[in-house]
Amino acid sequence: MFELVLANLRVRFFRTLISVIGVALGVILIVLFTGLAKGMTEDMAKRSANWKAEIVFARPGGMEFGSSNMNVSTAYVPRLEAIEGVESAVPVGRYISADPKARWGLLQLDGVDWEPFAKMNGMTITEGRPPQANDEVILDERQVKNQNVKVGDQLTLFGNKQFKIVGVFEPPSGSRIKMTLAAMQSILEETNKCTYILIKVKDGVDVPTVAARINEQLPGNKVNLTSDLVIDAKDRVPGLNTFLRVLVGLGAFVSIVFVLLSMYTTITERRKEIGILKSLGASRGFIVSTIEGEALIIGLAGIIIGFLTAFIASRTISHFFELQFEFSAQWVVWAIAIAIFGSLIGALYPALRASGIDPVEVMVNE
Repeated sequence: MFELVLANLRVRFFRTLISVIGVALGVILIVLFTGLAKGMTEDMAKRSANWKAEIVFARPGGMEFGSSNMNVSTAYVPRLEAIEGVESAVPVGRYISADPKARWGLLQLDGVDWEPFAKMNGMTITEGRPPQANDEVILDERQVKNQNVKVGDQLTLFGNKQFKIVGVFEPPSGSRIKMTLAAMQSILEETNKCTYILIKVKDGVDVPTVAARINEQLPGNKVNLTSDLVIDAKDRVPGLNTFLRVLVGLGAFVSIVFVLLSMYTTITERRKEIGILKSLGASRGFIVSTIEGEALIIGLAGIIIGFLTAFIASRTISHFFELQFEFSAQWVVWAIAIAIFGSLIGALYPALRASGIDPVEVMVNE
């Protein structure tokens, strides 16, 4: 039967190729886009993990993805530092907007007082100097590479304002572009405000205990452990899980439809062949098994081509654009399962229809 399956696929090579491409497209949709989603959220989580601060103090609505609210008064800084167990507190302003020049579509900026921020988080200037004036920024090394700029060049931010690049920092932490907090406050007209405050706990002090003290002494605010923010980075992107589920469903739909249409039209062309097989004693199960075998080989070929294409595409995109991919074993397994079962399910109806062909009627008509 295996030789018959291969022969059928070879005879109808172009139709087989179209079916393989359809299955491969489903695999690519799942693997490439889930890899992109995971890569971007993991990249965001890794940059958050570079915070050495253990606690993030914010107001409701200030730390949402896509939010540019500076709704925390910097007057909280001395009050936080006065709480037992707190070593230091550093205010940070955040600005997020659509960026027509960025291929990812978002622009995020941090406003910080560099010296205390760098000291708290173990960051250094590798080239140039920290920002001082309101029209100066520093970038991390990857942002310098992505935008093909250098120290001394100009960046256009906040619509049409020009900023001079005065330094490069590492490691990446939070936004890849940083300016002074005073500059951000001035531009956004938010005097003495920030988006959140990073809190460093004294060595040997229990972090949850300090967080509980902050909640007790400064109620009505959001007190998050940095470790929790890193863990739920993906969950903080609105609709991401729904987006991934839609992609998986779309991949399954594409695989099923391509194989179903291909097999259905193939059965129409092979009525005489199937009639001869049945007249020679082929059972309904044999006919169904043969067609499902063809679908299985199409699914396996689609998986191989899909994975190769997704891998090459991800490497190419990562090389030319500032997008990160990280493939998950879970989604790889889902892609394989959907490609195989989608192919088998797509071929099931044509197979059952073929198995019901009356050999006598076929012989008379032919």
